[in-house]
Amino acid sequence: MNQSKPSLQTDPESWVDDHGDALFRFALARVGKVDIAEELVQETFLSALRAADNFRGDSQGRTWLVSILKRKIIDYFRSKKRDSSSLLGQQDDSWLESLFDTRGQWKNAPQTWGTQPETALETEEFWGVFENCLNKIPKRMATTFRLRELDNYSAEDVCKELQLSTSNLWVVLHRARMRLWKCLDLNWFNGEQRS
Repeated sequence: MNQSKPSLQTDPESWVDDHGDALFRFALARVGKVDIAEELVQETFLSALRAADNFRGDSQGRTWLVSILKRKIIDYFRSKKRDSSSLLGQQDDSWLESLFDTRGQWKNAPQTWGTQPETALETEEFWGVFENCLNKIPKRMATTFRLRELDNYSAEDVCKELQLSTSNLWVVLHRARMRLWKCLDLNWFNGEQRS
């Protein structure tokens, strides 16, 4: 009896039509550049084509393609690894010290935001502003934040994938959160009264 291996539900010729847009959006949300996202999706399809015979059918075709794309994104950021001083964003963090006194208390507490964060998260406009803010911080810092906070990678996995020490990870995440807070406070929450 000849048993055939499970295969993707469609043939490779239809992968682009069936999964291309979803993969592109996934990549673009992580790398922030159209040309890089397009290239990563192309590399994903090529890798999938080479490995199609190995697809066991344990997951849906799109899930399998996304897992390949995730590896391509991680490889991309590994290839763009910067030195540790750039990773920590030390060049422009002097404003952080102006926020707190010597005891670590706010000098001027942040303003109360005009809306509940849950409501803001539901709007597409917020995510556009959030992406713009994320794109303004150093790329390695943004990648670290995306993997840990948006993609829910464990701290151990982020450290392993980006070759960071645990203490370095927490410093990078802290700085990313502070920069995002500042950018969102200026570009979203203070402008909330406009609606």
